[in-house]
Amino acid sequence: MLNETLLRLAPFLLTLLVMASLEQVYPWRRATQNLARRWRNHLALQAIAIVLLRVFLPVSLVTVALWSEQQGLGLLAMVSLPPFLASVISIFVLDLCIYAQHRLSHAWPLLWRLHRLHHSDRVLDVTTALRFHPLEMFFSMIWKMLVVLALGAPAEAVLLFEVLLSSSALFNHANIRLNPRLDAGLRRVLVTPDMHRVHHSRRPEETDTNFGFLVPWWDWLFSSYRAVSAQGNALEIGLNTLHEDRDNSIPGMLSQPWR
Repeated sequence: MLNETLLRLAPFLLTLLVMASLEQVYPWRRATQNLARRWRNHLALQAIAIVLLRVFLPVSLVTVALWSEQQGLGLLAMVSLPPFLASVISIFVLDLCIYAQHRLSHAWPLLWRLHRLHHSDRVLDVTTALRFHPLEMFFSMIWKMLVVLALGAPAEAVLLFEVLLSSSALFNHANIRLNPRLDAGLRRVLVTPDMHRVHHSRRPEETDTNFGFLVPWWDWLFSSYRAVSAQGNALEIGLNTLHEDRDNSIPGMLSQPWR
């Protein structure tokens, strides 16, 4: 458990530090909010979510994968595949399922009530990747556990996927400006900040696009890809509601689903 925690935490902290540093050197937009307050509040949301998961789901996703392997459960247990191929398939299937969860979070009103906290951020920076309601993270973990059990994903692939998912979320929410040519090349295989910003547009027709977190291929495949915002550089971030200062306090963020 300790090794698993370190293997997840070290890349997360490194990516967080690198993105936060790049935001100061190559910002997409200059900061318009108190950064200390943003970091404090968004980290607090993560801490609350971690406590909630520890109390009510006291097993990790990797532990579920290990148990599944021991019991011979899942689709991959029914076929004989090289370990590398099984891991690659598992990572992409898990990413597809996160895409599906994200899309459903926009389509189903009950799920949207939880997910809209993430979209109510009026600016985007690396801390926005931490701005998820603890209940949404709880239900997301249950969903991932069910997928891991059904698939029989190898524990190593599950651990790598968790690292890739958290690191890519930090990257594509970061307030950094990429060279257009670099962005065009990267978004062939990764969701870039420019691509994901369209998803955080105030315009609903743009918010309901670019649901991917790790790779852009699912958006291409399921016709939810949008290359650029119609607003261009004047892209407005957030929602048309829930954008008062009180909505960014800890009590305000936690109570959003019921308001």
